[in-house]
Amino acid sequence: MDFLISGFLEAIRLLSVGDAETFAAIFATIRVAGLSMSVSLLIGIPLGYLLGYLDFPGKRSLRMVVDTLLSLPTVFIGLMVYALLSNRGPLGEMGLLFTLTGIAIGQAILALPIIIALTASAVESLDASLRLTLMTLGASPGRIFLTSIREARHGLLTAAVTATGRVLTEVGISMMVGGNIKWHTRTITTAIALETNKGQFATGIALGLVLLALAFGVNLSLSLLRRRG
Repeated sequence: MDFLISGFLEAIRLLSVGDAETFAAIFATIRVAGLSMSVSLLIGIPLGYLLGYLDFPGKRSLRMVVDTLLSLPTVFIGLMVYALLSNRGPLGEMGLLFTLTGIAIGQAILALPIIIALTASAVESLDASLRLTLMTLGASPGRIFLTSIREARHGLLTAAVTATGRVLTEVGISMMVGGNIKWHTRTITTAIALETNKGQFATGIALGLVLLALAFGVNLSLSLLRRRG
């Protein structure tokens, strides 16, 4: 128990003095999460809207595929992205392996099924008369899309928070694609794993506290946005 108490005290010290190594992992995590979530939201919301709004042959099977991808293991995504970005892969010439951009690609793939599935569910739960009313008023497809997204905004916020939480806490993709390179691609989760294995519990606890703070901040933002809505 003593090492836990001393670890918490040392964690507070590291954060208060602005330890460079600790904050390098924090900034890398924020940058990667921001990039991956931006891409997944830009792609996932329109695809989720189409999946929830339209009726077409094979929709049920496609929805089942998307729902299955919700539990896609991060190590499998990391393996696939590593194969694509390695020197022997089709995207090897881009030099994205062992970079934050490479990690963001993997995390975007991880977040995308979450955004699509929850957006589709939010759109499907809308009042059925909304579409008919908008079409009667002569609304364009773009206007119908924007209005539907606005009405489903709470579900979209939930999707964004859920995906962000999955991205912030994943380890496999960051470790395999990023390589856990100090000062470069080391994120909070990979740093926690490394420092704990080295017996550096203080640094691990400090980064864990930051991860909890980030998760709390995301959920607090969701609560505030819902209240404003």
